[in-house]
Amino acid sequence: MNKYKIRDIILIILIIIGIFFYYNKPNTTNKKLVNKDFSIHFIDIDEGDSMIINSNGEYILIDTGKYEFKDKLLKYINDLGIEEFKYVIGTHAHEDHIGTMPTIIRNYKVDRFLMPSCEVNNVSYTLTKKELNKRNITYEVPNIDDEYILNDTKLKVISISDNCDELNDTSIVLKVTYKNNSFLLTGDATKNVELNILDKDLKSDLLKVSHHGSNDASSAQFLNKVKPEYAIIQVGKDNDYHHPHHVTLQKLEKINTKIFRTDLNGNIIAYSDGNNIRIKTEKE
Repeated sequence: MNKYKIRDIILIILIIIGIFFYYNKPNTTNKKLVNKDFSIHFIDIDEGDSMIINSNGEYILIDTGKYEFKDKLLKYINDLGIEEFKYVIGTHAHEDHIGTMPTIIRNYKVDRFLMPSCEVNNVSYTLTKKELNKRNITYEVPNIDDEYILNDTKLKVISISDNCDELNDTSIVLKVTYKNNSFLLTGDATKNVELNILDKDLKSDLLKVSHHGSNDASSAQFLNKVKPEYAIIQVGKDNDYHHPHHVTLQKLEKINTKIFRTDLNGNIIAYSDGNNIRIKTEKE
C-alpha cells in the first residue's frame, strides 16, 4: 500500500470520527441550566412575579405575571425546554401574579395546582378555573405547615389565608429548602402576615422580597428573623407605584443583604449545589 492510499484512509477515518462527535455532542443550547441540581429563576416580566424552580430537571412554576407580558414568560419557559410542571402555584389571585395562568394550564402539562381559596371577580381567575376544569386538574388549597417534595427539594407552606378582604395577605408564603440552602418566597404578603409568622423558622439564605419592595411589607422584625444573604425584588422599571421603596432598600442594606432587582438586572437565577448559592443575572 503506497503512502497516498494510507493518507486517504487516515483522512476518511478522521472525517468519520468528526461526524460522529458532531452528531453526538452534548446539548449545550440551554445556557440557563448550567447547574442541573437546583436553581430558581426570577423572570423579568415587568411589575409582576414569576419564578421557576428547577429540581434535578423537574419543574415548579410559581406565579405568571400579567397577561400582557405572556410572550416573555412563554419564551423563557420554552428556552428551558419545559413541557411539564410538577407543581404550578398561584400565590394569590391578583392579575400581576396569575395573568398568564390560563395560558400555562392550556399549553403545558400540569400535575398539581395550588392556590388560595378566595373567589375573585377578574378574567384571569375565571379563566384559570375554567382551564383547570377542562383538563380535570384539581384546584388544591394548601394548609399552613403542609409540605411538598420534589426530588431533593422541599416546599413548606409558612402562611396562607382565606380572609379575602385583603387579597395580598392570602398569599401562599413558601420556604423552599434544597439540602443546606433555603429560600423564602413571600408573594405579596404585608407586614400583618410577617408579624403573624415571626414564630416560624424564617431564617433563609435568599428572600424574594414581598410585594415588589413596597413599604407595606419587609418590616424590620421580619427581615431580622430571615437575615438573608441575598434579596430578589421582582419589579417593573419606572413603575407607577415607585417600587421598590427606598425605606425597604435601606432596611435590607442595614442587615448587609445583597440586593438584586429585575428592573436593573433583568432575569435573575439563583443556583445551589446544596451548600452554596451563586447568583447569575442577565445584566451584570
